[in-house]
Amino acid sequence: MSILNKTKIGNSVQVNLALSKDRLTKEIIDAINVSSVGKISDFRITDGKGIGVVLELSNGKEQWFFEDEIDLLDENGNLIKKIDHKKENNNFLLNFLNEIKYENKNKPGELFNPINFFLWLIVSFKDIF
Repeated sequence: MSILNKTKIGNSVQVNLALSKDRLTKEIIDAINVSSVGKISDFRITDGKGIGVVLELSNGKEQWFFEDEIDLLDENGNLIKKIDHKKENNNFLLNFLNEIKYENKNKPGELFNPINFFLWLIVSFKDIF
């Protein structure tokens, strides 16, 4: 989910406390227990891998959260379901490569078999494609 495409500053979101509890202070946890709904006040780059949000909580304090630690709410305050848009791969060659299984070989005769080497090579390179 890209939060930038789905929401803007001023929108309300719900904090999933179970996903963020380990890094929050007691004061912030108490505010979320009072009301898990917060208002987006800013966006921040988290760790180079995503976008986080800075929320204004019920006690007036601000706290940032990772994108996956919050749930989006619509105008009526109802939860918006997250849709997982995994890219479906319709490429025949890549599907075939993903189906190849390689078991590690231990016996010297198996190690020198060119067919086993070729299978190992294909399995090793399939992640590049």
